[in-house]
Amino acid sequence: QVQLVESGGGLVQSGGSLGLSCAASGQIFTILTMGWYRQAAGKQRELVATITSGGITNYADSVKGRFTISGDNAKNTVYLQMNSLKPEDTAVYYCNAEFRTSTMTFVERWGQGALVTVSS
Repeated sequence: QVQLVESGGGLVQSGGSLGLSCAASGQIFTILTMGWYRQAAGKQRELVATITSGGITNYADSVKGRFTISGDNAKNTVYLQMNSLKPEDTAVYYCNAEFRTSTMTFVERWGQGALVTVSS
């Protein structure tokens, strides 16, 4: 079994910063991509940022220049540094990992979610 354990998040004022981390553990042969998605109340889950094992990043237009995703392949961990936060960034942030097991089976897992609340 593979688990994704998220940490970070919380309450911050508009313009502030927060960080999230997500560590994957279990029967992982190789991680392909890790990333962050978010879901605000009453809205669909949306991409925030992803990073491949090779370090290629992708960001939603709404967070470009404010958020930075990074990864540590040795620790199977992904980080999200969020700066210049806005009230519209308020959401539950979910970690996502796509990886292959030792049998080369493709697997996708989600973290439990971390609440980020930005007050105006």
